[in-house]
Amino acid sequence: MLVIKKIGVLTSGGDAPGMNAAVRSVVRSCVYNKVEIVGVLFGYQGLIDGKMRVMNARSVNNIINKGGTILKTARCEEFRTEKGRKKAHDNIKKNNLDALIVIGGDGTFTAAMIFQKEFSIPILGIPGTIDNDIYGTQYTIGYDTALNTVINAIDKIRDTAISHNRLFFVEVMGRDAGHIALNAGIGAGAEEILVPEANMGLERLLDSLKRSEKSGKSSSIVVVAEGDKTGKNVFEIASYIEKNLPEYEVRVSVMGHMQRGGSPSCFDRVLASRMGVYAVEKLLSGESNSMIGIINNEMTLCPLDKAIKGKSEINKNLIRVSDILSI
Repeated sequence: MLVIKKIGVLTSGGDAPGMNAAVRSVVRSCVYNKVEIVGVLFGYQGLIDGKMRVMNARSVNNIINKGGTILKTARCEEFRTEKGRKKAHDNIKKNNLDALIVIGGDGTFTAAMIFQKEFSIPILGIPGTIDNDIYGTQYTIGYDTALNTVINAIDKIRDTAISHNRLFFVEVMGRDAGHIALNAGIGAGAEEILVPEANMGLERLLDSLKRSEKSGKSSSIVVVAEGDKTGKNVFEIASYIEKNLPEYEVRVSVMGHMQRGGSPSCFDRVLASRMGVYAVEKLLSGESNSMIGIINNEMTLCPLDKAIKGKSEINKNLIRVSDILSI
C-alpha cells in the first residue's frame, strides 16, 4: 500500500456554504496525522497552473464560519482534455503530492474519476453542493444553509404578498432535483411546490390556485425549482396564471446566487468537519476513488462512479404532505 505523506485539497464547481469548514477539517486532520497538506487554488485549474500553497493548522483559522471557499473555485475546460490532465499530473509529481481530496459536486467527481483512472493517484471526494443531488449521501455540504436562506427570504416575501393580496412565484435552485424547493416550500408554508420530479402541469396548478382563492386565501406563495417542467420558465408560468387568475397580482422573485452565499449553518459546519476527518483517515487507510457520504448519521463511502451515475431521490412522502397542508 502506498504510504501517503502529502495530500492536496481543492474545491471545484459551484461554491457552497461549509466548503471552508471542510477545508479546515482536512487541513487540521492532516496536521494531526503528521501528513503534509497543500491547498490547490482555483480547483482543477490550479492543478494545471501549479497554483498551490503549503498549509498548516493556522492557515485555516477563523474560516469555519465563512461562506464561499478560501481556496477559490473555477470551472476548468482545460481539465476535460488529456493534455490538460497531463499538465495537472506533472504538477502533482513536481509538488510530491501522494493523494487528492476534492470538494464539490457531480462535475468535480466525474473529473476526479477520470483523473484517477488515467494516473492512479488516490482520490477521495467530499460532496459540497447546495442542491443535495448527489447519490450516496443523505446530505451534501451547503444544502442545509441554502434551505435556511430560502426559508428566510420566503418569510419576508410572504409579508409583502399578504399586504398586497399578491401571488408570488419564488424560483429556487435545483436544475435536476427538487430538494430545496420541496423542503423549503413545506417549511415556508407554500401553497404549491413545483419540482422536476413531479410535473404538475399548468392546468392543475391553475385549478389548485383557484381552489385556494375560493377558500378565502388572499395571497399565495408558489415555490418553483429552476428545473421544473411545468412551463419553459417561471416567468411563463406566472404569465399564464396572471391571464387566467386576474384576482391576484402576480409577481416573480428569483432567488439566484444568494442561495450559495452566507455563513454556514451549524449542521453544515458539523457535517463538513466530520467528512473532512473521515476523508483523511480513509485515504491514509488505503481507500480511493470514492466519495464520503452520510447515511443515517454514519459516515460512509460510495464509489465515485455510483455517486455520479446514481440518482438522488426526493422524498415522495413530502409531496403528499405538501398537498395535505396546502388546502
